[in-house]
Amino acid sequence: MKDPIQIGQYRCGLGEKLLLIAGPCALQAEYNQIIADELSRLNDALPINIVFKGSFDKANRSSIETERGCGLTAGLDMLAEIKSVSGLPVTTDIHEAHQAQPVSEVCDLIQIPAFLSRQTDLLVAAAKSGKAVHVKKGQFMSPQDMGNVLLKLKESGCQDVLLCERGTFFGYGRLVNDMQSLVIMRDFGVPVCFDATHSVQEPGGLGSATGGNRRMVEPLAKAASALGIDALFIETHPEPERSPSDGANMLPLGQLEQVLLKVLRIREAL
Repeated sequence: MKDPIQIGQYRCGLGEKLLLIAGPCALQAEYNQIIADELSRLNDALPINIVFKGSFDKANRSSIETERGCGLTAGLDMLAEIKSVSGLPVTTDIHEAHQAQPVSEVCDLIQIPAFLSRQTDLLVAAAKSGKAVHVKKGQFMSPQDMGNVLLKLKESGCQDVLLCERGTFFGYGRLVNDMQSLVIMRDFGVPVCFDATHSVQEPGGLGSATGGNRRMVEPLAKAASALGIDALFIETHPEPERSPSDGANMLPLGQLEQVLLKVLRIREAL
């Protein structure tokens, strides 16, 4: 594996603290600071580096009637405030190439959604932003396929790349996790991340919305940690049922610390 990558003030990779990417699925003005305050506390209390994550647009929704989000301008204003007040690096996902540059002016890490992980123009724009890039493996892709994704980014000038496992389609309405993916992607010479909350999604499970099984977040996070992951992704919310998206698979904010303590004990044992 190559030397650790740089994400804001943090380094992520071999020999570094566990990186936690956490926050609400969608940015919500009434909850952002509550979540950021708790993440900041955990960042100080635990041997962990935390990046705050929140989306300004949920472009991939089950229904056209579903709420999309606050939009690019309002979202970046919220993320800039969170970064200023909490001191945490921030990240969000982009869906179109033109969003990369304005997002890079605020965020320390640019996230590429799983469904868009093969989109060349999007990857090139993210790479050229000058920021680290976090790519989620498409649910329809093998881990070996991510080698081409990595090549697109590196050929476009990005050396700070984080690859993420977030489950693979299995039949209808189910995702499964092949933990071999984390080993295979790390063999590309980059740090790897495990997305513990999207891995328990049940796409279309609620008919016009995605369902999920948050009870499986902790066991999957512990299993991935036993493989020696470099980063962990967890969406969290004080009241998941009030989140406009992914509430069924989000971890309640009050449970986050206990899950992290178990993950860190596994990591220490390694």
